[in-house]
Amino acid sequence: MRASDVMSSPVRVIGPTDSAAYARNLMIRHRCSRLPVVDGDHLVGILTKKDLGYRLRQAEPTWRRRPIDRIPASLLMTPDPVSVAADASIGTVAAAMVEYGISGLPVVEGCTLVGIVTKTDMLGSVSVERIGATVGELMGDAVTVSRYHSLDHVIDLASERDQKIVVVNNDGTLAGIITESNLAFYEYVGPVPVDLDREVTMLRREVTAGPKTRRHVRDVSALAEDLMTRPVETTQPGASVAEAVRRMRKSGINSLVVVEESDIKGIITRDDVIMGVAT
Repeated sequence: MRASDVMSSPVRVIGPTDSAAYARNLMIRHRCSRLPVVDGDHLVGILTKKDLGYRLRQAEPTWRRRPIDRIPASLLMTPDPVSVAADASIGTVAAAMVEYGISGLPVVEGCTLVGIVTKTDMLGSVSVERIGATVGELMGDAVTVSRYHSLDHVIDLASERDQKIVVVNNDGTLAGIITESNLAFYEYVGPVPVDLDREVTMLRREVTAGPKTRRHVRDVSALAEDLMTRPVETTQPGASVAEAVRRMRKSGINSLVVVEESDIKGIITRDDVIMGVAT
């Protein structure tokens, strides 16, 4: 199979001067995660949900926190993105995704954009169906936060580890998951509110085995529990990768939290599956 066999075409694109708000609305309306940025017929960049989501961090300089209807795509996009030829093999596409740590590759013929191949497109390839491994063999460690962690902490962790964030309850059980979509499309994207801080209290015991009382912890901005998705789709370590992929495609998601009984064992994502194709 070649890139042209699995790519999406035609491609929705934006211009360098189009606003981040316009790009965000296109992503929401058409349920896409990235938009090539073209100047005339020339591919000049690509804008992704991550580019939008990571700008929510409240410690960013003020100029980056202005309303997103006034931020041009050229300011947030990745310039000169990696691309592949239409006749590139699926193995070559998978290897490029792994090497550069990207989830979508524009497909070009000469200098003309003709399509885009994403990891979601790759999940439908024959190569994925041929993977004989179990989920436990390909899964990675789950990056976890408390449901009371601040938005700033979540974004720092997501950008540092470049992973989805699993949200846990006080007893360590699964509470939710935070993806790039949760960050990019969180409801207060837009004019930044004047006061995002609020008090957070948690139930804690004053003494061992004593009664629980609410104690003030700190003032924070939005919390992990405010933007997490729940309930969470899960799978077990012994499930086949092919079955996990079928569940991802059916539910329109790109990861499954791996649990055994009530214990979180890890997470399997499209990236893990693509790595299996590339190796």
